[in-house]
Amino acid sequence: MEAHKQQFARMLAETGAIFFDKDLVLKDGRPTPYFVNMAMFRTGRLCIQMGSFFAGMMVSQGLARDTDVILGPSYKGSAIALSTAIALWQEHQIDLAFDYDRKEAKTHGEGSVSRSMFVNGAFFDGCRIFIVDDVATSMGTKFELLEKIEAEARLKGMTLHVMGIGIGLDREQATAVYDSYGQVVLGQKGENAIEDFVSRSGIPVFSVAGITEAVDYLYTERVPVMIEGRRMPMDEKTRAAFDEYIELYGVA
Repeated sequence: MEAHKQQFARMLAETGAIFFDKDLVLKDGRPTPYFVNMAMFRTGRLCIQMGSFFAGMMVSQGLARDTDVILGPSYKGSAIALSTAIALWQEHQIDLAFDYDRKEAKTHGEGSVSRSMFVNGAFFDGCRIFIVDDVATSMGTKFELLEKIEAEARLKGMTLHVMGIGIGLDREQATAVYDSYGQVVLGQKGENAIEDFVSRSGIPVFSVAGITEAVDYLYTERVPVMIEGRRMPMDEKTRAAFDEYIELYGVA
């Protein structure tokens, strides 16, 4: 595991951004033994470090020079977009704009004229957008953001290009399966969420690290993590629950 991924995993553990507990439920309705909340990168030092991880990913993948605007979906993605833009300038002397979306259109001030769903007004005709977010599970949030970008392009009469999506941690998880009543079917898994997204959107997805390699590292190195409210090295029970979950809902 590369050094930057090891550092990323340790920061997830140090901040409590990754934690294990009982009765956790994902947005799609499925149970999960762990959760990732990168809002725990909530001090100046931690924000700079988070931005450094994303900036490093963009530079190593050759993405930074092909991007004009870093876009983060609200709410957590907005902090990631800002910290990534700062890190790109501080560490690589690449100065990019950043933006984030509104949950609903602003109707006063400048919003009474523009009706834009994006806060900073950073988009321009032909601009190249790179989206950043904390995790990838079902990719539903990313599809919603693409719809907002398309609506903005129509509203402003602009052509906007989404060059890629960068996520902090790939949950390496299949999509949920639903019955005819729209209820999630437990114990069944659908398609590879990221592969399905790439196939449907044509937009590549990049990640700082995958959940399996991060957990492997934390378990092997006995790095303390939050387990049921206590900070401790990952025990056999917790690791077994994670492995069972990956076997059930994960992708190869």
